Amino acid sequence: MNIESEILLDLNRRQRMGLDEAVYCAGKSVEHILEILIQVEARGDRILLTRLDKSQFDQLPEAYRHRLDFDPLSATAFFPDCHPQRSLDRVAVVAAGTSDAAVAREASRTLEYNGETPLHIVDVGVAGLWRLMDRLDDIRRAKVVIAVAGMDAALPTVLAGLIDAPIIGVPTSVGYGAAEGGQTALKAMLASCASGLTVANIDNGYGGACAALRMLGAIAPRQK
Repeated sequence: MNIESEILLDLNRRQRMGLDEAVYCAGKSVEHILEILIQVEARGDRILLTRLDKSQFDQLPEAYRHRLDFDPLSATAFFPDCHPQRSLDRVAVVAAGTSDAAVAREASRTLEYNGETPLHIVDVGVAGLWRLMDRLDDIRRAKVVIAVAGMDAALPTVLAGLIDAPIIGVPTSVGYGAAEGGQTALKAMLASCASGLTVANIDNGYGGACAALRMLGAIAPRQK
C-alpha cells in the first residue's frame, strides 16, 4: 500500500479557522510520521506534532531529527519551527503538581508554537495553598489561565474564585485508585461551583491551549 496516499493534510486550516492542523502521533507508524514531515517540507510549511514519543523520534532519519524541535517531557515537536512569538504572558499555565507537568508542558508548547509565550507555573496545588497565593499576583496579569490538575482537581475552582480571567481546567490522569485515571478530576471540574469554568478532556493540554488561543483571538488574521 502507498503510504503517501494515506496522508491527507489540512494545511489550509489556519486560513479557515485560525489554528494550524496538529498531528497526533500516538498510534501512527514512523513511516506515516515521516511522510507527513516530507509533505509539510515540500509545501514550505510548518506543523505541530503531539504525543510523539521518544522511540518514534529516535527512529526518524537523522536529517529530520535535527530539524525537529522535540520536547520529550510533553512529547511535542515543532517542524521545522514555531510561529514567531508575538505576545508574552497573556496566558498562564498553572499546574497543581510536578506529576501534572507533562500535560502542562503540552499546553505551554502548543501556545509557544502559535506565537504565545506563556507564564508557566508548576507545583502550586491547593494542598499547600501558600504556594498558590505566592504566585497569585503573577497569575492575575494573564488574560486567560489554564489550570492543570489531577487527584481532586481543586485548583481550577480555587483560581476561578480568586481572579476574573477565564479559567480552562485540564484534568490529568494523576492519582491513586479512586482518581480513576482522571475521571474524578474531570467530574470535579465539571461539577465545580465556580461560574464559567471551561473544562478540557483528560490529559488534553493541547486542547486547553487551543481553547485559550480562541479566547484570545491571538492567531494571525486569515489570509484572503
